[in-house]
Amino acid sequence: MAIKHLRTAFASQYQPGQPARLVAGEALQEPGGDYEALHKQMKRLFNSKPGKKYGRFSEDVGECPFSAWLKDYLEEKQTFATMTDRLFGQWQELLNGSQEEFDGHLMVVHDALADSEVVYLFILETDSAMRFDGSQKLDATDVLSLSRLNLAVRIELDDWRDGKDGDNYMTLVHARGTGDPGELFIRLCAFTNSVDVEKETTTFLDAVEAFAKTSEPEKAGEVRAKAYEFCKDQHALGEPVAIEALSSYLDESQPERFKEFASKTVEMPETGVLHPDHRKVKKLVRIAGSGGGMSVSFSSDLVNQAVYYDRDKDALTITRLPKALREQLQRYLEAREE
Repeated sequence: MAIKHLRTAFASQYQPGQPARLVAGEALQEPGGDYEALHKQMKRLFNSKPGKKYGRFSEDVGECPFSAWLKDYLEEKQTFATMTDRLFGQWQELLNGSQEEFDGHLMVVHDALADSEVVYLFILETDSAMRFDGSQKLDATDVLSLSRLNLAVRIELDDWRDGKDGDNYMTLVHARGTGDPGELFIRLCAFTNSVDVEKETTTFLDAVEAFAKTSEPEKAGEVRAKAYEFCKDQHALGEPVAIEALSSYLDESQPERFKEFASKTVEMPETGVLHPDHRKVKKLVRIAGSGGGMSVSFSSDLVNQAVYYDRDKDALTITRLPKALREQLQRYLEAREE
């Protein structure tokens, strides 16, 4: 991994309705060192964020000109500094109209990977910290947060320029609670959602469940577990699930078997790629539910082994209780008896 170009700007809007303040840093080429470490951590947070959205650039270039600026930069019609000057200027204009307070650093990174190039936009947040100054007086200061990332976007440049993977070359992190600034960030990135993650999650689950049922009962659990493991690994890498790769992972001896089965069983996208929510895919290996003061969760492999469900009585019988749970129950009953 190597950063080709990087630039940051701090923007603040403390009085809605008043002009926002923006201070930009210089454009850095191959900054290395601490910048690489910071970028690596932000990428780690980006990849681990659940609920990401997938899409493409808006076609309304007049309203959302970032794609045009980025294209000119990649075609060397303008420098990275000029492109980011325009981007920072638009960010300041957008914040001028914000109805909520905001402060944060916008970091733009052109990242060259081993086999592709990517551009990231991150909104870096800050945490408060205490320190003693040179005269040993306690002083409060702000430091970059290395554990929070609520607004960011990744653009796969090769896929965008080559028209690969349909309209899904942008990945957006847009966490709840970001409010008006979060919506403005989406406008800044010129992002348009083109993937129904909920629908693709259902497609993934239906395909795996149907495929598992074609296996022997003792093998069905293994199929579900491997599918979940593959999906979880892809999520950790920040990548979607390619059905062809999953098919090879599920059955190395017959690598096309799941792919062919899925194409006949469910409606697969033409790209052969799904973007399932890994949190919901966990249903493949765990059964869980809560309500009425009760919360229950257990591995699906335990059904009819240590957990038995009576449909007629709507009753659940659990054997081989975990040691900690058993001890809690015993202490509680002993206290009640006393």
